[in-house]
Amino acid sequence: MHEPLESIRIVELGHVIAGPLSATLLSDFGAEVIKIEAPGRTDMMRDLGPKAEDGVGAWWKTLGRNKKILSLNWKSPEGRDVLRRIVETADVLIENFRSGVLERAGIGPKQLHGWNPDLVILRVSGYGQDGPMREKPAFGRAAEAMSGLAHLTGFPDGPPMHPGFPAADSTTGLMGALGIMFALFAREKGLARGQVIDLAVFEALLRLMDYPVPALTGAKLSPRRNGLRQPMDFAPGGMFRTSDGVWLTVSAGSAETARRLLRAVGGDALADDPRFATLGQMSRHMAEVFDAINDFVTVRTLQEVEEEFARHDAVAARVLSVEEITTNEQILHRRDIVSVEDEKTQVVGPIPHLSTTPGQVRWLGRPPGADTSEILRDLGFEDAEIAALREAGHVGLAGEEG
Repeated sequence: MHEPLESIRIVELGHVIAGPLSATLLSDFGAEVIKIEAPGRTDMMRDLGPKAEDGVGAWWKTLGRNKKILSLNWKSPEGRDVLRRIVETADVLIENFRSGVLERAGIGPKQLHGWNPDLVILRVSGYGQDGPMREKPAFGRAAEAMSGLAHLTGFPDGPPMHPGFPAADSTTGLMGALGIMFALFAREKGLARGQVIDLAVFEALLRLMDYPVPALTGAKLSPRRNGLRQPMDFAPGGMFRTSDGVWLTVSAGSAETARRLLRAVGGDALADDPRFATLGQMSRHMAEVFDAINDFVTVRTLQEVEEEFARHDAVAARVLSVEEITTNEQILHRRDIVSVEDEKTQVVGPIPHLSTTPGQVRWLGRPPGADTSEILRDLGFEDAEIAALREAGHVGLAGEEG
């Protein structure tokens, strides 16, 4: 079975999450990814978080999946020559160092495009390659703060909060993969050769947050965090707990679905109340709506709530734990949790689902230097040359690092 990106070669100079995730997402659909780590200094994701039973980092297993691993000191003249030969054969290069690092190392975009004018370069940094904050260091949480996400998350009388996953880094990985595909398509259409994608980590979340900016500038409304309710409360919904201790999220996205929800929790009297005739009117009385839903849900079991909501075609979704995610029948039916041969660790599979050229997980994250010899041989290096590079410390081979 052919995969849509099987002819694309990606060089990954990234580390941690944001840049590497872009490569991982594309590797799921067939792109050949060569991840470069310096000998003796591997990606910290190998060690961050819990270890699987075999001692390998669980996070590394999924973030490093489908990638070939090259141990190379690309800052030495000999290592730089190896990098040049790889770049000459590549379609994409991904890096997420602080702004200016590549230039100081002598391999900025001008040099890279001198080696390969058709190379697409994704540059991920905290605040972008230009502007007054370009040299300021940043991590994902700083980006979540700058994007406005933290400000809108939490209770009105409590502190801003971060979500329970690395939202900024993850959305940057997704946006980076999208940018790469845009650039490759432009190259294929003859609109550009290789171009540079300049992506700041805060920008991906800022783009997905989206509506607070026009709400403020156009409608003069400033969203505020609102606890179990939506920041702007423009439609009924929220988070509620049943009498048997199960958390549900309830939502309605139109006047019609809102009336079905109101009918489920309060009967015709509530659904036909003129205060709730439109979403606009409803938004002015959202506290009463929230209280009505809360009063209904909290005195009923999960089964009772689900049965009543089903009768009215209203929406309530159970909040799943990770344990429940891995056993949920819909998720399993969609094959969204996958395994690979000889691995006990399961991971989330390729998404989205393509009907003819679906993605696949071929292997999980490999050890340091796992593919160094193979990659160098493919570039034309003889075994004696590889041995000499290894002896001088310019490359590392499989089994030499923990």
